[in-house]
Amino acid sequence: MHHPAVIFRRHALAVLASAGLVDGAAAQGDIAPAVTPYRPSVSTPAALSAPGWVEVEAGFLNSRAIDPATRASLPYTFKLAFTPDWGIRVGGDAAVRLRGIDGSTRGGTGDTSVVLKRHFEVDAASSFGLELGIQAPTARAGIGSGHADQTLNGIYSSDFAANWHVDLNAWATRLGGADPGAAAWQRGWAAALSRSLSDRYGLVAELSGTRQRGSASTTQALIAASYAPAPAQTFDLGVSKGLTTATGRWSYFFGVTFLLAHLF
Repeated sequence: MHHPAVIFRRHALAVLASAGLVDGAAAQGDIAPAVTPYRPSVSTPAALSAPGWVEVEAGFLNSRAIDPATRASLPYTFKLAFTPDWGIRVGGDAAVRLRGIDGSTRGGTGDTSVVLKRHFEVDAASSFGLELGIQAPTARAGIGSGHADQTLNGIYSSDFAANWHVDLNAWATRLGGADPGAAAWQRGWAAALSRSLSDRYGLVAELSGTRQRGSASTTQALIAASYAPAPAQTFDLGVSKGLTTATGRWSYFFGVTFLLAHLF
């Protein structure tokens, strides 16, 4: 029987390989638009993906903390814009594997989130966004949060100078279950600065964090690179580092954004 870590690596590689095949199939007979990646940063841009196209994000994430000592997961997101200003996405973890400080392991699927998004264009270079999301406790006990959460996220995105872009996010989450003595509301923020090096290569750096009265605050720094072999497909990889004891230690990740199907 294969070790769970080996299975995780094989699943991650299979996701990336199948993405290339699916992307090619989706583009046959259609002029495929460019993807609008939301991963791998915590923040999301104000822009929506191309209307009528199902856009998929998938990848692998490995995080190191105190307890659990490691958390490996296969995050995914399905995005569909109905118009240039309205869209929806569904996401979660297709698989999660936790290893405790005592060496014990447990695994399963993660929680599931559904987000409705509204885009507000200011001009050709800048726009606002508003997201209303619900996270459902679909994971087994000990894997997910164990309660339903509601989040309202405000976004500002802008292009500036030559090939530079900024995404600013500020959100508030109503937690369905909070620790004793902690507030039911959690506030979060994220600021990402990205630069296009060419038509195919890009870099992004980000700071993000959360605040909750009665609970320790979190802050993390992230840096990642992207490669787009075609407009309809983008690969990414990077690392993040927790800057407080409550945030965790190092994480590394890689993944892909691609077009799955043209619905309308």
